[in-house]
Amino acid sequence: MAVCARLCGVGPARGCRRRGAAREQRRGNADSEPDTDTDPEEAGGGGVTEDDEAAERIEGGRPLPPSVEASPAGRAPLSLLELPPELLVQIFGSLPGTDLPSLARVCTTFRRILRTDTIWRRRCREEYGVCENLRKLEITGVSCRDVYAKRINPRVKSGRFMRILPDYEHMEYRDVYTCLLHRYRHILGLWQPDIGPYGGLLNVVVDGLFIIGWMYLPPHDPHVDDPMRFKPLFRIHLMERKCATVECMYGHKGPHNGHIQIVKKDEFSTKCNQTDHHRMSGGRQEEFRTWLREEWGRTLEDIFHEHMQELILMKFIYTSQYDNCLTYRRIYLPPSSPEDLIQPGLFKGTYGSHGLEIVMLSFHGRKAKGTKITGDPNIPAGQQTVEIDLAHPLQLPDIETLRDFSELSRIVLEVQEQVRREEQEQRQEEQEHCQQAASQPASPLAGGQGAEGEETAAGAEGTTQDKAPASQPFVLPTGVISRNEDYPRTCRVCFYGTGLIAGHGFTSPERTPGVVRPVRDDRFGFIWLELKSFSLYSRIKVSFQNAQAPSQEAFDEMLKNIQFLAT
Repeated sequence: MAVCARLCGVGPARGCRRRGAAREQRRGNADSEPDTDTDPEEAGGGGVTEDDEAAERIEGGRPLPPSVEASPAGRAPLSLLELPPELLVQIFGSLPGTDLPSLARVCTTFRRILRTDTIWRRRCREEYGVCENLRKLEITGVSCRDVYAKRINPRVKSGRFMRILPDYEHMEYRDVYTCLLHRYRHILGLWQPDIGPYGGLLNVVVDGLFIIGWMYLPPHDPHVDDPMRFKPLFRIHLMERKCATVECMYGHKGPHNGHIQIVKKDEFSTKCNQTDHHRMSGGRQEEFRTWLREEWGRTLEDIFHEHMQELILMKFIYTSQYDNCLTYRRIYLPPSSPEDLIQPGLFKGTYGSHGLEIVMLSFHGRKAKGTKITGDPNIPAGQQTVEIDLAHPLQLPDIETLRDFSELSRIVLEVQEQVRREEQEQRQEEQEHCQQAASQPASPLAGGQGAEGEETAAGAEGTTQDKAPASQPFVLPTGVISRNEDYPRTCRVCFYGTGLIAGHGFTSPERTPGVVRPVRDDRFGFIWLELKSFSLYSRIKVSFQNAQAPSQEAFDEMLKNIQFLAT
């Protein structure tokens, strides 16, 4: 505070002592003419300058005291208060919004300049991407109706869906920033709702003058390459000048009263205060039929498989219990590296009778892991569904021999036995190393050899990938079932991998061998040998904001947390 006071020239007395002394010195030389060497632009005359008039307007129309009428001639300003108000607005507008409240405490002038709405409009645009004009009600109204009547649910009339447009005419960008954007900044990003084994993917974004929580849903089974579907769960906006309103968007009767509680940094919960808006006049049967059309794109009569009907009904009963209160936990997108086999990220994949599910692919040294973001009663969300062993590429036979399922199983089982032997030898070496370390001090050379071994392994892996052909034929062995027949007929190098299978309720989980086939950067496949099925994964092509992991350690910790909660 003392440093800021010295910069602006403000002391305990009213006004600016430094500028007052300079003005008195200027009055003593008022009758003398300036030197001929003085630059004409720097020579200042008596009276009030245009900058002082602008400062007087920001000060609220009060006349300036004689001691602060004008800057002395022939010198640069010694105080920030001597700068033109328009320049101060530009300077303050370039500062982070979190620093502006502290700046307003420096002096009265700064506090009044910070009431300029241009500063806060710039902060809203640069920090949160808000580009709407609060003064153009007709544009704001049309935009809201387009967003919440057409993009969300075309069947709902816009007037009933919007109910009331916020009073933007009397709002300021400072209110939008402080009461809406800054207050709820901690919930922006990607989240996983706690819906038992089913999970989900929530993206909270700034959309216009609203903060909206969009729930992303996979496309209808088995169209894995179709774009993601999404629907709103809640929204936050300013219905009044300094009061943010939380509204639940679940149901078919439009937005209604809700509540958000930020539990801690990476966790928050939502609650609906009017659950009667979730009910339909036709009762649970009508709600189930509507949910089935939205979730699966078909009716129950179109689903002939009895086991699938049971799974669908079970999911409806289970998820409907969470329509009034939900807890969300933050998730990050995986970090990427140029050495990655394919670009990590979010994928949607086929899982038999369970339909399409969302999987996060991440790389961890010589392993690549696929973690479920959405799950099912067998393998819940948060579990590691597939694992790719990048150190063990598979040399598959020609395409005709590949059609033989028994031949493919023989090759994979041989690699599985090799991996087991290597893991056993590695455990023995670690035990011997621990015993040696306990008996004698560690040698610096041992650490160097270990690092060199890792580099050698990484180099061998890169060499294997470089020697692999760019593309090779791909066919499914006879007897392997694929729900999506439109799978690619060529692929890149194949790798040994394992997949997680379990009984209902995640009972008796075990990892079984399989074949991972990276098709291209946006797709990969996995052959489950024990299940004789093929899962195809396609990349989710959505640009998620505020979702990057701050570090690899933070991402690994996030994976451990969601797997622990799933277990």
